[in-house]
Amino acid sequence: MAQADMGSRESRWSLQGKTALVTGGTEGIGSRGTGRFKCLKFPRALRSVQAFTMLRHVIVEELAGLGARVHTCSRNEAELNVCLGEWEKKGFQVTGSACDASLPAQREKLTSTTSSLFNGKLNILINNVGTNIPKTTIDYTAEDFSFLMSTNLESAFHLCQLAYPLLKASGAGSIVFVSLGGQVSVPAHLYMVQLKEEWNQLARSLACEWAKDNIRSNSVAPWLITTPQTEKHDVTAGGKFFNAVMSKTPLGRPGEPKEVASVVAFLCLPAASYVSGQTICIDGAATSNAFPLPRAFSDAAEKDLFRIWLSRL
Repeated sequence: MAQADMGSRESRWSLQGKTALVTGGTEGIGSRGTGRFKCLKFPRALRSVQAFTMLRHVIVEELAGLGARVHTCSRNEAELNVCLGEWEKKGFQVTGSACDASLPAQREKLTSTTSSLFNGKLNILINNVGTNIPKTTIDYTAEDFSFLMSTNLESAFHLCQLAYPLLKASGAGSIVFVSLGGQVSVPAHLYMVQLKEEWNQLARSLACEWAKDNIRSNSVAPWLITTPQTEKHDVTAGGKFFNAVMSKTPLGRPGEPKEVASVVAFLCLPAASYVSGQTICIDGAATSNAFPLPRAFSDAAEKDLFRIWLSRL
């Protein structure tokens, strides 16, 4: 059985010398022409995965900033090249290749490229590939279901299979799934929620099956995450959707991309070498809040009525 090599404090909190594959590092939705996310484009059809595309970009930067050599991918080669240029200017060791991870042959090519770049060894696999078709249950077609299965669950499962020899060869592997919606019900997103919960179960199963090879597996489950585009789509302070989400969130605010990326990075660090098989909610306590309370009452009478009601429970 592998023993933990905790080393010095500096080595425990560093990814220096580690290698990482982050799927979907630039694809889909991002900040059109705004600051450091100007390399990301936002097709209207993909707004439902907007926060995750931003997360992918920030996760690449977080891992690279901690010293890891990172390879990432995107369907759009032109956007990928713009991002690679920005990362090079920042001094990050990031490479990339065009890939549609919903296609088995391209997943195989991606893994082969990664193996060549990192001499057959991979320390970190971040599974971010995914999309959604927001519909009610009865409106989903067989084609919708097949597309979501291949893009979300099948791609993640197959990438883990393909990466397994590389993770094993590294001597200390870490897989992290980013699984929005796997912990709660989300209206008009039934299949996405179902598939993301399957990601969480896959993380638990791999944690047990591959522990003998010193490969850890975890998932993170973010809540509403702020992006430069959210204010355009009723996901801003005062909007109906925002207010509904915040009423469920004890911390009373959405998360920031870096708050998710930092947890993902932690799970990849030597400092987290005994953390495996977990789903970590990054949600301001939203999933723990089965009984939402108002953050403030308008007057003393409302407070008294609420105390009386509680006393009768």
